[in-house]
Amino acid sequence: MSEIARVSVSLEKSLFDRLEKIVAASEYGNRSEFVRDLIRDYLVAREWESERELLGTISMVYDHHARGLTERLTHQQHHFPGKVLATTHVHLDEHLCAEMIMVRGRGKDIKALADRLQREKGVLHAKLVAGTLGKALR
Repeated sequence: MSEIARVSVSLEKSLFDRLEKIVAASEYGNRSEFVRDLIRDYLVAREWESERELLGTISMVYDHHARGLTERLTHQQHHFPGKVLATTHVHLDEHLCAEMIMVRGRGKDIKALADRLQREKGVLHAKLVAGTLGKALR
């Protein structure tokens, strides 16, 4: 296990009370675990702007009846050769599909792909979830 450093943080009482409610309602054992995850999430989000190689998923929900959408989504992915590792496609109902795309590459390239996919008309929701390669978050 890594060496532990202790830190003190000053918060307005109202913000502290909100933090306590969030931690109590969550599955975190304590505030420290919750704050560590917040910091890690922030660090990963910053990595998406970097030149570092990252691994992640892009999850989308879209209306497959939107004219030409399936072809446009595939076309966008082809603009990023070698970045898409795998895709999983699920039919949710007669109109909606979910797709999960595993990606690997420079953070800013992967973010650009996710942004392009999200902007396509007919995409109802798109979310990029990331992880760094290596020990960057430990």
